[in-house]
Amino acid sequence: MSAPSIVVFDVNETLSDLAPMGQRFAEVGAPALAAKAWFASLLRDGFALTAAGATERFSTIGEWALREILTDHTLTRDLDSAIEHIMGGFLELQVHPDVPDGVRALSGSGARLVTLSNGSTEVAERLFAAAGIRDHFERLLSVEDAGVWKPAPGAYAYAASTCSVDPADMLLVAVHPWDIDGAKRAGLRTAWVNRQGRLYPGYFLAPDHSIAALSELAGVVG
Repeated sequence: MSAPSIVVFDVNETLSDLAPMGQRFAEVGAPALAAKAWFASLLRDGFALTAAGATERFSTIGEWALREILTDHTLTRDLDSAIEHIMGGFLELQVHPDVPDGVRALSGSGARLVTLSNGSTEVAERLFAAAGIRDHFERLLSVEDAGVWKPAPGAYAYAASTCSVDPADMLLVAVHPWDIDGAKRAGLRTAWVNRQGRLYPGYFLAPDHSIAALSELAGVVG
């Protein structure tokens, strides 16, 4: 089988390191571990809207999810200021250590690189500019323009249409098994980034490739 012509990257957690978001929660008086529960509830509600045939911006759902979670804690500032502080953390995130070299190696191999995120393109723009890798990406795509969140088929179809390729010519790279499964069902090839040595759920379609770091991807794809 020939190599995919386009490599599609998920952004949140796949490329960006969300660990510092826990500190943002701690700074407003909430437990750092609440960051994980918040992000999970954000995705849950985004998926629920998609399943119901509706959609909403990542940031809007994120803010409302924070209102629910933060009301359970005694905060160091008013609720609106706490929400603004936490949401602002997204624009200051950095990539995982393995990302810059992995992206450069893949770009150097001749692959076309794009993103497909449930978040905004603004976050990806800032993230990549800070890491010095923005010029390696041909396009930064968001489901905000697709009108439907991943893992709905329409999100991946939007990416393929925008890039003028068949879905089978695309490789989706993500840390989330639900994203891998959705892309597989939409006809894309997939690569699961498993930095923490976790077990892949048996109820999802298996990835075509599994890697422990992004630096392995160029060799796998090539």
